[in-house]
Amino acid sequence: MGAFLSDPATLAIVTLSLQVSALAMAIVVPIAILLGAALAKPDWPGKALVSALVHLPLVTPPVVTGYALLVLLGRRGWVGQWLDGFGIQLAFSWVGAAIAAGLMALPLVVRPIRLAFETQDPRLVEMAATLGASRLRRFRTVVLPMAWPGIVAGLVLGFAKALGEFGATITFVGNIPEETQTLSLAIYTLLQSPSGDSRALILIGFAVFISFAAILGSELLTSWIARRNAR
Repeated sequence: MGAFLSDPATLAIVTLSLQVSALAMAIVVPIAILLGAALAKPDWPGKALVSALVHLPLVTPPVVTGYALLVLLGRRGWVGQWLDGFGIQLAFSWVGAAIAAGLMALPLVVRPIRLAFETQDPRLVEMAATLGASRLRRFRTVVLPMAWPGIVAGLVLGFAKALGEFGATITFVGNIPEETQTLSLAIYTLLQSPSGDSRALILIGFAVFISFAAILGSELLTSWIARRNAR
C-alpha cells in the first residue's frame, strides 16, 4: 500500500484529477454567475428555454453529452475543425476533460448561485442606485458580495461533480493514462482487473478525502463570509 501511495502513476492520477476539476470550475463559475444573475430576474422572453438548456446535462445521459461534445468539438466536429486550424485539439486531451466535467457540473453550480441572487433584498440595490452607483458598480459592490455564499456552495458542488465525472469524460476524451485518466476512470480501469481492488480502494480513499476537504473548506469559508457580512 505504501508503495502504491508513493507511486508516480498514482500521484499523476490525483494531480490530473485536481487539475481537470480546477480548470472546469475556472471555466464554469464565471458563466454560472452570469446565468444565475440572469435567471434570478423576473420573467423575460426565453428565460424558460435558457433554464432548460442549462439543466439539460443534469437529466441527459452523460454519454449523450460526451458524444455531443465530440460532434461539436472533436477534430472533425463543427467547431473542432476550425480550432484544429489553430492547432487546438480538445478531444482526447485533459483540457477537453475539463470542458466535459464543467458542462456536466454546470447545473449544480448555477442552482445555488441563482438562489443566492433571488433571495437578496432588492432595497439594498435600490439604495445604492439612489446614491448614484451605476448598474455595473451595484452588481460588483452590492449584489455580488451578497451572493458569495451561494457562489462558494456552487463552486464546491461543481468541483465534487467534476472530480467524479465519468460518462461524458470517457466518451469525449477517452481513458488515456497521464493525459485524460482521472480518478473515476482510473478506478473503473482497476476494477476491471482481478488484482486491482486494493489499488482502486486507495484511489477511492483519495477521492473521498478530497471531496470531504472541499466541503469542509466551503463550510468554513461560508461561515466566515456570513460573519463578515453581518458586521
